[in-house]
Amino acid sequence: MKRFCFVVVLISLIGVSLVLAAQSPVGKWKTLDEKSGKVTSEVEIYEKSGKLFGKIVAMPEPYDKQGKPKTCTACTGTDKGKPILGLVILRDFTFTGDRYKGSITNPNDGKVYTAEIWVDDGKLILRGYFGFFYQTRTWLKGT
Repeated sequence: MKRFCFVVVLISLIGVSLVLAAQSPVGKWKTLDEKSGKVTSEVEIYEKSGKLFGKIVAMPEPYDKQGKPKTCTACTGTDKGKPILGLVILRDFTFTGDRYKGSITNPNDGKVYTAEIWVDDGKLILRGYFGFFYQTRTWLKGT
């Protein structure tokens, strides 16, 4: 009987860990333009030192009209002037409750927002906060 209970508990733990792993935001995600629905970039979310980070790994148009890499001119600090392709935009996300919380940089205007991310029905949900106000975006699984 003890052996049976142990096996049931073990199977339950494996099942729970598989469900949690399936809900991990780690991987590549396509960001979408809210108006056109077109893909604007692909962000790779990865784990480093127990926290999640995300960098832009692909863009439909990574170069300007002169053939130079588009840069984050509005960014501040060490990100100022860096190419958008390869820019780390998600930083220091830690698991709190049922979501990951950290910060996101908008490379279009250089602003940094507190944010949370979670996976729902195979899609990544990102919510950025500005005080009490927030915007929610949905990212699709990438390649």
